[in-house]
Amino acid sequence: MQPIVQPFFDINTGTMTYVIYEAPGSAAAIVDPVLDYDPNAARTSTKSADAVIAFVREQRLRIEWILETHAHADHLSAAPYLKRTLGGKIGIGESIRAVQGVFKKIFDLEPEFRLDGSQFDHLFADGERFMIGGLEAGALFVPGHTPADMAYRIGDAVFVGDTLFMPDLGTARCDFPGGDARAMYRSIQRLLALDPGTRLFVCHDYPPETRGPQWQSTVREQREKNIHVGGKSEDEFVAMREARDATLGMPTLILPAIQVNIRAGQFPDAAGNGTTYLKIPLNAL
Repeated sequence: MQPIVQPFFDINTGTMTYVIYEAPGSAAAIVDPVLDYDPNAARTSTKSADAVIAFVREQRLRIEWILETHAHADHLSAAPYLKRTLGGKIGIGESIRAVQGVFKKIFDLEPEFRLDGSQFDHLFADGERFMIGGLEAGALFVPGHTPADMAYRIGDAVFVGDTLFMPDLGTARCDFPGGDARAMYRSIQRLLALDPGTRLFVCHDYPPETRGPQWQSTVREQREKNIHVGGKSEDEFVAMREARDATLGMPTLILPAIQVNIRAGQFPDAAGNGTTYLKIPLNAL
């Protein structure tokens, strides 16, 4: 089965949001939605999410799932806004609990913040099957970038999150808390063991000047052309990935994004003056 995949590219964060559906008027899922955030003014807006909403309404789609591949470090999630507007359940991999445990300490979150993933509507286990209307879907555990990354296979399409980039960009970093380059290599091999014609959709693209944004490849293309993976042993990949990660700065939005995204996109409760605050831990990352 080949679902229809509608991409939305957010140029500010390099993020791809997807709407996946069978036909106009059918059930649908949204993967990795973006809440716009201006770090200079600490101001949010819903321009990106509103474009998704307009498309969903134009196609008369019924949103059943809002799927997060992981707790993103480069953008804030618009999942709660989309759920309020369109319905659907917010899902993520069950290992989000481990990520919550790490970052509750880093951000010194309120004692009542629970580490059981209950902020989300559903926690997917590896291999779990589910339906999006008539579309068969499944969850694939692909840790490495974080300890909780989940890819989603929907028909012949797999939404790989930050496990793979487009072949000319390679793979995502593994140096965030809980990241593991060796686990990343094994997750990539799991994806590359799929049928060669399987469509792979990336979560991010940071295009070089020689091309515009791209988001779709195949297992065959990744096997043959991925600059970080092709012909490398596990040890060679780990050495390359760790050396490269050591040269990278932290993402611009990691501090606001993580503390929101481990709450399923919700913000902390407002303070007594009615203003909501996020924390900036000094010298913690």
